[in-house]
Amino acid sequence: MPGSLAINGTLVIPESELSWRFSRSSGPGGQGVNTTDSRVELSFDLAATEALDPALKARALERLAPRLTGGVLTIAASEFRSQLRNRDAAEQRLAQIMREAVAPPPKRRRPTKPSRRAVERRITAKKHRSDIKRLRRDL
Repeated sequence: MPGSLAINGTLVIPESELSWRFSRSSGPGGQGVNTTDSRVELSFDLAATEALDPALKARALERLAPRLTGGVLTIAASEFRSQLRNRDAAEQRLAQIMREAVAPPPKRRRPTKPSRRAVERRITAKKHRSDIKRLRRDL
């Protein structure tokens, strides 16, 4: 949908909640490197967004806490010479970070223990290996 950033099949961030900053990029660029504002900073105010329901917002805030500055997530992209490609890279990175942040937690592992037969097989194999080594020593 134009004017918005799709995170996954159901979650979309409206363009109005994204803010862009452009600056001169270090790195390759030839003659235009000093005149082109190709570095891109994409900021998304996660704490104030209305695009996420409260449960997803709380999960994202908790998971992204180390990356946030005052509730704002900022992504910088300067790997390309073109501002347009850097914009696309920043949007893709934001989408990936948000997808991981709102993903449901993995299912808890149900603790299991090995079957009695598996324990017996392991001990038998250890005894067999021990016998082989013991027989080597006695020669």
